[in-house]
Amino acid sequence: MFQFHFMDRILDLHFDLKNKAYIHKGYEEFKISDPKPRTIHKASVRDRILHRTIYLKLYPFFDRTFISDSFSCRYNKGTHKALERFKTFHYKISKNNTKTCWVLKCDIKKFFASIDHQILFKILEKYISGKDILWFLKKNVGSFHSTEAGKGLPLGNLTSQLLVNIYMNEFDQWMKHRLKAKYYIRYADDFVILSNSKTDLEEKLRKISDFLESELKLNLHPDKVFIKTIASGVDFLGWVHFPSHRVLRTSTKRRMLKKLKDAKSETIQSYRGLLQHGNTHHLKSLLKIDK
Repeated sequence: MFQFHFMDRILDLHFDLKNKAYIHKGYEEFKISDPKPRTIHKASVRDRILHRTIYLKLYPFFDRTFISDSFSCRYNKGTHKALERFKTFHYKISKNNTKTCWVLKCDIKKFFASIDHQILFKILEKYISGKDILWFLKKNVGSFHSTEAGKGLPLGNLTSQLLVNIYMNEFDQWMKHRLKAKYYIRYADDFVILSNSKTDLEEKLRKISDFLESELKLNLHPDKVFIKTIASGVDFLGWVHFPSHRVLRTSTKRRMLKKLKDAKSETIQSYRGLLQHGNTHHLKSLLKIDK
């Protein structure tokens, strides 16, 4: 329907923005369970056009401010590059598997729902001087809140992907330059630090928890924080990492087997691509997708 009256709708949008009369509409809510239950909020076509426009305007600038070891929702990054970086860090610390490598793995509780709007605006104002862009971003962010007013970004907005990276860049910079966590990797709300000292990681964990709570009003998930050796198997980004190989998480394998019963060729191709990033020869043979 938007496309049917495309130019009229675009001109209306232009004049609403020019006259500061633009109002962000509501969201269509639906739930997915892949792999865990999530609530997605879908904006209107009119609003999504603006989301993409502002994203294309802001992403190139902000991407240059991000650390190289932040891998979520960035061009030329992604999970497989984060996995390779993890392997590189492990080999450096373990001296090619001759020393013990410890890993601190953390997860932020209710990540998108916990983003504080006021803190986010303060961060944005440090980088953006354009009043019109800030005005739109406040309309965009203020169009949604979780169970607590003034908090939360919608899963489903393209702008949310960029805004959470801007928010967490404060943490990334602190980790690298203040905490001096050299072997640190973050993917969205999951992050790891590798070290040759368990004591060092325990000390860092206390400081990390304090910083997240005091500066960003975020909390670590109590059931998803651990310190273990690579030799015991470290679960990160869907794979369990060992000194000489990595294997798919058991829950991921089960989900794959279930979906492949009635899978289309596109799904099989997707799984083939996934399995290339680990030691999965037996699994590929079992699933008969290695040809």
